[in-house]
Amino acid sequence: MPDESFGEMFTSMLSVNQAVSAERKLIDHLIIYIEHEAQRLEDIKRFFSRVTSLHDGIYNEPSDPIANPIAAFKLVKRLKSEWLNVVHSTEAEENIKVLREDYRRMESSLPKLEDLRGAAHGLMRLQDVYNLHVESLVRGHFQQISDPVDFYKLSVSDMLSGDDCFLVGKVAYDLEDYYHSVLWFEEAVRLFRGTEWSPENEGTLEDALDHLAFSHFKEIKNQLKTWITSPHRRCFFQADLNSKTGNISHALSLSRELLLHDPMNRRVHFNVEKYEKLLNENLPATSSGLTLKRPDGIYLRTRNAYEQLCQTKGSQPKHFENPSLFCDYFTNGSPALFLQPIRREIISLQPYVVLFHGFVTQAEAKNIRKYAMPGLRRSVVASGMNQATAEYRISKSAWLKESAHEVVGKLDQRITLVTGLNVQPPYAEYLQVVNYGIGGHYEPHFDHATSDSSPLYRLKTGNRVATIMIYLSPVQAGGSTAFIYANFSVPVVQNAALFWWNLHKNGQGNVDTLHAGCPVIVGNKWVANKWVHEYEQEFRRRCSLNPEE
Repeated sequence: MPDESFGEMFTSMLSVNQAVSAERKLIDHLIIYIEHEAQRLEDIKRFFSRVTSLHDGIYNEPSDPIANPIAAFKLVKRLKSEWLNVVHSTEAEENIKVLREDYRRMESSLPKLEDLRGAAHGLMRLQDVYNLHVESLVRGHFQQISDPVDFYKLSVSDMLSGDDCFLVGKVAYDLEDYYHSVLWFEEAVRLFRGTEWSPENEGTLEDALDHLAFSHFKEIKNQLKTWITSPHRRCFFQADLNSKTGNISHALSLSRELLLHDPMNRRVHFNVEKYEKLLNENLPATSSGLTLKRPDGIYLRTRNAYEQLCQTKGSQPKHFENPSLFCDYFTNGSPALFLQPIRREIISLQPYVVLFHGFVTQAEAKNIRKYAMPGLRRSVVASGMNQATAEYRISKSAWLKESAHEVVGKLDQRITLVTGLNVQPPYAEYLQVVNYGIGGHYEPHFDHATSDSSPLYRLKTGNRVATIMIYLSPVQAGGSTAFIYANFSVPVVQNAALFWWNLHKNGQGNVDTLHAGCPVIVGNKWVANKWVHEYEQEFRRRCSLNPEE
């Protein structure tokens, strides 16, 4: 894969998996470094053993050892030459220089700062959308706050360290998101306490205490006007009766604990004085009064419905509750499907949503993924008349033409057979293949254009009349497709295809198609999207799939 595809690694699990190979190479370089350093240390140990044996032996004799001219010469030579060679040896510098050069050569295929931040956001997204308990998440379990049972149980779990939690908290803290920073710094402090600091760590117990105390302070609910210093800057803080709740007494106790480790820290002494002053003014700041408020999101109006649908692991209407919903072997009147009809499941009537089971084979799905890999780039969304990346869509995507591989052409033909729609460009867009990243998701959105300035209209083939989304891989947990206003979600069904109409017959957008890709908890989610446009599809729409619409 070309180097540029490694950019924005957190947005694609494929890129994260490729990072495993990169780390294996780094391990090989590190083994060589360790071997060289071990040899160097063995040489130093031999020198140490030789010198100490002299001091334990000849230099402890009752007679004057320096009276021996040979011993005297060797002493002078050691102090002037041998010790100099040991102390100022460049061998260690050469060893580390080689390791650094090996690392530098691989930097283009290694995560960037953006990837670390993106991965941290992914963990916080899973925490929020699935209502996960942070302490259990740190232990490698996916347990909801309301339910101690694992949402999904991993066969092999991995735990987070205090430094891991500190970095997640720091990402939230830098964005002034003190709801998340408090929760993650609390875990960092808990894990740092009583453990030895490791040189690979970025944070310390002192750092975590400092940031946690200030995060609590920033969640104050009072009518006050004061100022205090943060770990990195002096800032002026204004709060009123409508501000967030906080806990000054807890911030005070954390700061006092920090002073036990760093008694000369003048800034923390100053903060302690301020906290004590605020408490003396009888502000309501008891240790049990902390109520953290989650920051508002872009889709605040639909957030609760969206997250509830994601948590249900699939909640489509039951067939026995609605006789209009059914499963059958579907041919769409096509002779090509008579011998091998497609298994069709009617999921919903409004909006009209159909799930075609076994739409692609394992081999076809594998080939589509394979041929999409070199072209994967960060997914974009419509932004006015342009397209841009967005935090509410975390994935990488590639576009495949029919000429990319014969499987793409066969897939287009199959879509036409079951839908009756012309899916050849310009009547439809090229096949878009998507790979989701860490906590990868796509928040509530419409597939069809909702503005006349949308980039979709540059194709001059009208709006997106229909969507067919093919699941190219299994997902162990999360990743459902949630239809927000219609109030149902469809779990990932490997090799199946989900179809729905985006527009009514009059060309108006169907608001009930507002949908979202729930964050992936565990798994490597691949999908292929085919968007069909209005141009020359009107007569087909009337006679296919949903005659009642």
